Amino acid sequence: QVQLVESGGGLVQAGGSLRLSCAGSGGTFSRYFMGWFRQSPGKERKFVACINGSGDTTYYGDVVKGRFTISRDSAKNTVYLQMNSLKPEDTAVYYCAAGQSLSILPTSYYAWGQGTQVTVSS
Repeated sequence: QVQLVESGGGLVQAGGSLRLSCAGSGGTFSRYFMGWFRQSPGKERKFVACINGSGDTTYYGDVVKGRFTISRDSAKNTVYLQMNSLKPEDTAVYYCAAGQSLSILPTSYYAWGQGTQVTVSS
């Protein structure tokens, strides 16, 4: 069973950038489809981006398309989320997840990290 650990969150001003990392251990990392989701207090977990095992297919939520980029380095068993032009509404806890399909649904993923807080000030 893969285990995931996110890092890279923090406080940034609107218009700034952050890069989140998600390090995986256990299992064959390159086989996993990986997703990023985010959740604000009192709200449901929402899809941000996902990537297939080889890294050549990606999909983004409409609210982050053109600003965020998902990528992976299989040699390092790590998935990244580069976030540019951040807005206050991007403030949330960001989670990475591993699954067996390219999906926007949280229920399609069976392993989750603990989350990393991203706060964007106006």
